[in-house]
Amino acid sequence: MPSVLQLTLFLLASGVAGVLIFRYFGLPPILGYLAAGVLIGPHALGLASDSETVKYLAEFGVVFLMFSIGLEFNIHKLRSMRKIVFGLGASQVILTIVLTIPIGLMIAWIYPMSWQAALALGGALSMSSTAIVTKILSDRMELETEQGRNVVGILLFQDLAVVFLLILIPSLAQSGKDLITDISIALVKISLALALIFYIGQNVMSRWFKFVAGYRSQELFMLNLLLIVLGMSALTEHFGLSMALGAFLAGMLISETPYRHEVEDDIKPFRDVLLGLFFITIGMLLDPLVIYEQWILVLLLFVLPLVFKFGLIAILARGFGSSSGISIRTGLCLAQAGEFGFVLLNQIDGLHMIDPAFSQAVLAAMLLSMLIAPFLIQYSDQIALRFASNEWLLQSLALTKVATKSVRNKDHVIICGFGRSGQALAKMLDQENISYLALDLDPDRIADAVAGGSHVVYGDATRENVLVAGGLSRAKALVISFADTQASLKILRLVEGLKPGMTALVRTRDDADLEKLQSAGATEVIPELIEGSLMLASHVLLMMGVPMRKVVRRITDAREERYGLLRGYFRGAEDDEVSANQSWHLHSVPLQEGAQALGKRLSELSLDEDGVNIQAVRRKSTESDYTKLDLAEDPVLQQGDIVVLSGSPESIDLAEARLL
Repeated sequence: MPSVLQLTLFLLASGVAGVLIFRYFGLPPILGYLAAGVLIGPHALGLASDSETVKYLAEFGVVFLMFSIGLEFNIHKLRSMRKIVFGLGASQVILTIVLTIPIGLMIAWIYPMSWQAALALGGALSMSSTAIVTKILSDRMELETEQGRNVVGILLFQDLAVVFLLILIPSLAQSGKDLITDISIALVKISLALALIFYIGQNVMSRWFKFVAGYRSQELFMLNLLLIVLGMSALTEHFGLSMALGAFLAGMLISETPYRHEVEDDIKPFRDVLLGLFFITIGMLLDPLVIYEQWILVLLLFVLPLVFKFGLIAILARGFGSSSGISIRTGLCLAQAGEFGFVLLNQIDGLHMIDPAFSQAVLAAMLLSMLIAPFLIQYSDQIALRFASNEWLLQSLALTKVATKSVRNKDHVIICGFGRSGQALAKMLDQENISYLALDLDPDRIADAVAGGSHVVYGDATRENVLVAGGLSRAKALVISFADTQASLKILRLVEGLKPGMTALVRTRDDADLEKLQSAGATEVIPELIEGSLMLASHVLLMMGVPMRKVVRRITDAREERYGLLRGYFRGAEDDEVSANQSWHLHSVPLQEGAQALGKRLSELSLDEDGVNIQAVRRKSTESDYTKLDLAEDPVLQQGDIVVLSGSPESIDLAEARLL
């Protein structure tokens, strides 16, 4: 019998393998965790057992997920999306549960099931996968589209409904006779909790976090955060509620403080790792023999809920004013089961509300629906065009609006994205009487901007027909104002195909993807961090008395050299890990006795083959001073010289090995 540590290490190793394989095929990591769990579980290879210790550890994954969901539930976000969240979202959850009850009673002829169990199963069925759907829509840049807003609104209500269901289901298992009383008690508990949140969140938590943050200790901040999350979880568990509810309440408490975003970044590693462990344990629950022995039942439980849920959501979305195409896309995005469905099913199973054999079939069907979800979302556009008779017409009308706005424009600028950077550019163009057309996907922003006199239309700049309708053939320049490398590359490839040589300017966060974007056809890439450094340097030089003409020359030279002089930096502990690994580094290599490079010229070392640039060679002139050698003279390296390299972390490692 392996120890807890050995079992946990094995689960983590399995998770890494599963995620690597699924990420290789462009699929969400959650599917990798589930597949790994199924494979190593006691019902398959039998390499790991779902012990109580591992289950308890995995439960913390749900705790931190609910905490993250709680962080999103601030009052301002709910107010801005109230129609979708409390209209469309509430209708979906309530109708799914209500319509599932008679279906469950019909199933009871074969598998014993009470109406309380059917209601609980309806709650599990009403859930969709927040992790899968939001990740895919984010990658497709569709979160701000109409179907994206519908999807996010429904998911928000589903997450809120989980809190209610986690309280209700245990009470149904105990008695179930006084449903009105159970619901009333659950609502009272939630209402008291929410009232407490908005009182404490605005009056106590902000002051406490300000007090803790005042010590400027990351360790203290993290300890305080974990104490609040786990403390609230323990408190709700003590009063007979779920740990997940306590974490959700803690998240809502902190969402009312100014430290929400910092907390979200700090808690993410705990949440992702432990949630992955939770999904592995869910996969371990599945007995693959059930799919083989009860394949008809599993197939029915897979197909019928998928079709039922898709149809219900599509009809509701249509009833709330969405077009047929948008309604079909919304239904396809949310037809699958969700991670909270597993949480509720696990709770139902633990309370012995349904037959274990039927529970296994439901679990298998839910896993299959999640596996197929990425493909449903990927082909949602084609399916909508196939079955929505007016979808072609609506898309044509949308393109007509774009074309109507751009038809009189010539030598204009197309701005992709109308966020803060895009709007600032538009104002400058207006002042110079240069015409422009901005494309954006946020309907609220577009409505406000159009009312304010801006030339912006709804359109996805990553689609070829939208760029054509925007007058790309007549435009003088195209500007990508958002810092998203993948979307920028897609737009640049389209532009290169439609109008080769088109002047295209791209905004990016730093210099990590400079060459990639330039190779794709970007005329200029503007790394905002380096540009900010240039502006800072120019102000300092002017304040130190350097003539304006010389400062302008310095800035111009830096830009003409494609920021070559400024590229790379000496990395510190506070630098962002992801950005640091993608950006160019500066690294100093002292040449000590025995180094291979001693006595050789720089040209002999061929360091450029490793993809690095030699920024400088410094040689000791006195006991404490160094002089900078002229690289054009190709100096012979001596002991004590310091070679300053710039390049990617990998290329610097290779060059350093060649030097030493």
